[in-house]
Amino acid sequence: MNSALIQKNLLLVQQRIDAAAEDAARERSEIRLLAVSKTRSAEDIIAAYQAGQTAFGENYVAEAIEKIEALADYPLEWHYIGAIQSNKTRLIATHFSWVHTLASLKHAKRLNQQRPAELPPLNICIQVNISHEQSKGGVTEDKILPLACEIAKLGRLKLRGLMALPAPTEDVEKQRLNFSILRKLMEKLQSEGIELDTLSMGMSADMEAAIAEGATIVRIGTAIFGPRTLKKRE
Repeated sequence: MNSALIQKNLLLVQQRIDAAAEDAARERSEIRLLAVSKTRSAEDIIAAYQAGQTAFGENYVAEAIEKIEALADYPLEWHYIGAIQSNKTRLIATHFSWVHTLASLKHAKRLNQQRPAELPPLNICIQVNISHEQSKGGVTEDKILPLACEIAKLGRLKLRGLMALPAPTEDVEKQRLNFSILRKLMEKLQSEGIELDTLSMGMSADMEAAIAEGATIVRIGTAIFGPRTLKKRE
């Protein structure tokens, strides 16, 4: 995509976040924009960076590492937001600052063991399947607390919060209901003494509803980079 268009789109997304934060009576500084750059080129990422964007989300490990290495001279923060495969955990632990899609203790232990000692702890969000869709990853609500307690024991991981990909709907009230479920789950964990500060929820079509329900990271791809081309899953 044309660099100027990416930068224009990015400004429009920031304005949407500003307006949603004001409508929700929230501090704008509480809400971070994660630009979803899967299938996008390094040149597209540079265009977004030149407009002030530094955090980028990737779904496919091999594709992501190519871009991470190509853009090593830029001060970018990389978030892994794809499905976790056991044979890719070392690469994820080595190259990313955040993982939003943790859904098993097995993967948590592998990421913890494989996180390089010279790097800070890997920031973790537990993915929750709040819509109970078989096609979606994530843990069910009854498994969140036990998993969170085990992750908290792992010294190379830092549990930050929860993430969800609810079933898409254009109904704003349904959007808010889905996001409120995740918010209440985090509040429940906090009441159990688990320190969390992150709700990773909301995308291009529903970021306003997510912000109204407490999102601290919104994951935006299409509204910044335009419709993406399909890529075969790894």
